[in-house]
Amino acid sequence: MSPERWTRPGDETDTATGPPAATAAKPTREQVIAGLRATSEGGADLVQLLSPEGQRVEHPAFDIDLTDAELRDLYRDMVLVRRADREGNALQRQGQLGIWVPLLGQEAAQIGAGRALRSQDMAFPSYREHGVAWCRGIDPTDLLGIFRGTDHGSWDPIAAGFHLYTIVIGNQCLNAAGYAMGQRFDGKVGDADGEATMAFFGDGATSQGDVHEAMVWAAVYDSPVVFFCQNNQWAISEPLERQTRVPIYQRAAGYGFPGIRVDGNDVLASLAVSRWALDECRQGNGPVLIEAYTYRMDAHTTSDDPSRYRLSDEMEAWKLKDPIERLKAHLLRDRIADEDFVRSIDAEADELAARFRDFCFNMPEPPPERIFSEVYAEETPQLAGQREDYLRYLAGFADETLAGGVR
Repeated sequence: MSPERWTRPGDETDTATGPPAATAAKPTREQVIAGLRATSEGGADLVQLLSPEGQRVEHPAFDIDLTDAELRDLYRDMVLVRRADREGNALQRQGQLGIWVPLLGQEAAQIGAGRALRSQDMAFPSYREHGVAWCRGIDPTDLLGIFRGTDHGSWDPIAAGFHLYTIVIGNQCLNAAGYAMGQRFDGKVGDADGEATMAFFGDGATSQGDVHEAMVWAAVYDSPVVFFCQNNQWAISEPLERQTRVPIYQRAAGYGFPGIRVDGNDVLASLAVSRWALDECRQGNGPVLIEAYTYRMDAHTTSDDPSRYRLSDEMEAWKLKDPIERLKAHLLRDRIADEDFVRSIDAEADELAARFRDFCFNMPEPPPERIFSEVYAEETPQLAGQREDYLRYLAGFADETLAGGVR
């Protein structure tokens, strides 16, 4: 069942006029925090299809019907992505990577949104979307060069429908809005087979001007872009209440397009809401803002120490809402999968981890001339001269055998 069509400001037929409503009293800080930190056990504003205990629940507007095989595939996606993420974290601690950005706890939000994308769609990630990359066919080993410092991404963004990682906070939203404007200008929206774009960012990025500007442009041009905010409660060391005084999804009304909050630890709800939002964009009814209400279970990056700014009690409470355990409980309770299936996925995860580690340890160092070969499609004389000068300079540091065998 599809939700009712959202009505844009100015589309209403009611022309009744009257004095404006009385201005509400300014909320206290406690009221602001209480409103922002709504629990994920329910609430009229939260779309949820799977309870934290793994029980299937219905939603009047966003229900979804998946086969047993599709449910098992979602579980496999989340388990494998988490295992690759944990290996990336360990490799950084061992000095093999310069940094790693964990996604622990956000697997359901990313896999749900990633599996909602179609082949003709385009996704714009930040630097934590390892799960979305997986859904777009990017092998986890392709991410290693970014964090080892050997490349900026080794996949073709157009072929994969997945842009390179964006390190500048929020900048990918501007890129996504511009790309989506092009989709509309080129007539690639307007029916069920149209194109759509999805931009991924965190709650902290909503304080960036780039995100605001992207939403302004997207709204003005009815761009087919879904802004997918993973609200993991912490912008590095700053809590959500330092970012906004209203729930993030409610900000969409200020730009003139719909916003919706989904349980980001519920992969079924994330998939259902993302499908609806992308379909809205394909039909020409975009943009849409999705707030995936989730939690970052690890550090912001491996250079961060979350124990300095958040309490362990908060972490323990969110562990009970673990997205993988939630779906696992549902699969086992409803006999959609058995323990043999769970063990087989764990074994597959072990194989992926071993391949991931082996690839990292054996990554070749790129030659220095590559910084010149990857600049232009056709080399210019000036660039060729710069390359020769640089290589000649480097050659001056080469080891030479001196008299007496001393180097």
